[in-house]
Amino acid sequence: MRHPLDQKKALRAGLRKARRAHVAALDPRVRALIFMRPPAAVAALAPDGASVGLYHALPDEAPTRGYAKFFAEQGRPIALPWFADKDAPMQFRLWLDPYDDEGLEVGPHGALQPAADAPEAEPDLVFVPLVGFSADGARLGQGGGHYDRWLAANPDATALGLGWDCQLVEDLPLEAHDQPLSAIITPTRLYEAS
Repeated sequence: MRHPLDQKKALRAGLRKARRAHVAALDPRVRALIFMRPPAAVAALAPDGASVGLYHALPDEAPTRGYAKFFAEQGRPIALPWFADKDAPMQFRLWLDPYDDEGLEVGPHGALQPAADAPEAEPDLVFVPLVGFSADGARLGQGGGHYDRWLAANPDATALGLGWDCQLVEDLPLEAHDQPLSAIITPTRLYEAS
């Protein structure tokens, strides 16, 4: 039997290819309308006083800008991951204007992140990117373990995944450090972990 790391590596390659093809096939007008606002059950997970952590999506990832605008309009502080360097632990810092990328800079992993002087944040509700997922809340990430470590250190935060339907797999190889998600949202469905 193959080691989970080898299984994950092979799965990532296939799922990234499928995700790229899926996004490339989307009509840009349709893509602009996807993930504009969270389902009501998801929005309810960020009550008054809660802060929301999102990621600044890379080209093939499920977009987060619509969610950022929605939660900001509801008065929820928005935060993005922030890294001092490639080996530094992931933190969150406030994204003061989700309508604009002003004040953001390219981080060490290639994604936009707040500037180093942005206030630190500890989100209550965190939306995480994924390469693959299973219906029971398992997540296959990029492989760096940043979100798994952050979620392990912040067990009171509710973690939700955003992804495309093509990223669903029946089963994922799991390791002890892998953190489950409470739910995964796709353009067609909400998968709630049991």
